[in-house]
Amino acid sequence: MMQNEVGGRKIKVLIVDDSALIRSILKEVVNSQPDMEAVGAAANPLQAREMIKTLNPDVLTLDVEMPEMDGLVFLEKLMRLRPMPVLMISTLTERGSQAALRALELGAVDFLAKPKLGVVEGMNAYANEIAGKIRIASRAKVKNRVIAPVVESSLPTLGCRITSTEKLIIVGSSTGGTEALKEFLVPMPADAPAILVAQHMPEAFTKSFADRLNSLCKMTVTEAVNNERVLPGHVYIAPGHSHMLIKRSGSNYVIELNQTSPVNHHRPSVEVLFRSAAVCVGANAIGVMLTGMGKDGAVGMLEMREAGAYNFTQDESTCVVYGMPRAAVENGASHEAVPIGEMARRVLARVMSGGVRNRI
Repeated sequence: MMQNEVGGRKIKVLIVDDSALIRSILKEVVNSQPDMEAVGAAANPLQAREMIKTLNPDVLTLDVEMPEMDGLVFLEKLMRLRPMPVLMISTLTERGSQAALRALELGAVDFLAKPKLGVVEGMNAYANEIAGKIRIASRAKVKNRVIAPVVESSLPTLGCRITSTEKLIIVGSSTGGTEALKEFLVPMPADAPAILVAQHMPEAFTKSFADRLNSLCKMTVTEAVNNERVLPGHVYIAPGHSHMLIKRSGSNYVIELNQTSPVNHHRPSVEVLFRSAAVCVGANAIGVMLTGMGKDGAVGMLEMREAGAYNFTQDESTCVVYGMPRAAVENGASHEAVPIGEMARRVLARVMSGGVRNRI
């Protein structure tokens, strides 16, 4: 038996989907893995509620559109009353990306879209991805989730305390990152230095994610565009189809997007963004590594540190998955580990602490 982080036993998975075909395929996918088993399958949330009590699963896969009770309504109740790792698997997660983003807000660990055509063939082709996401979910730190209203930031504007446009904040995140990014970005003042973000996310969702953040933040948040100039007061989200790099064009920073091969199995890759910051931004960069599975970005963050950047990692207690920050701590790339609720304040304090080269 393959070892995992559920005490050396198989990961117990409960499948919730109103399609008998999808339930059958998911059971087959799960049971084909040596380290997990499908302990049950429910056709609706009401059945799932009773099965959770008796089967005590480690991970729940959940559809969005179901009879008796909508999947998002069930998810909200579940995360309030009996928090557990949930992986959303739904047609709506691609067709309606807002549903996927809402699921993440409510506490789902991750999401996966059902294939558009050829359900059986498509789901079988997705077997490795489904299994991988279930493994990640089984290790996630899940807490009671109460959606609090977004409040005005208490962080002051920078005003004349920083006149340079040289300083850049470079951010990487993955599993759990959508909510961590929201908590980091919402308090930022409108005149904060430009922030570039590589978040592991399919291309169908990055535009909606950027729009959602833009509606909440004082800074202007957009999906990055190739060759656009990087400006203070703006947040640039790497599109899900491309790597994002920072480049120089004369005295300005500009964004480069490319579709070269995935790095560390990801495109966009945090590694690619961080390495470009090490080369082009150097000591004027502040690196931030948020929650995520794996090691993507750890080497690039170390290169940033060696080039003079100052780096923060999200601390273990507030990470959904303490993988990427751990890797950056273990290889010596991180200067400070900070709770996500304090990250914006600490980063801005660093911005204002000196060492900023003024523009000529």
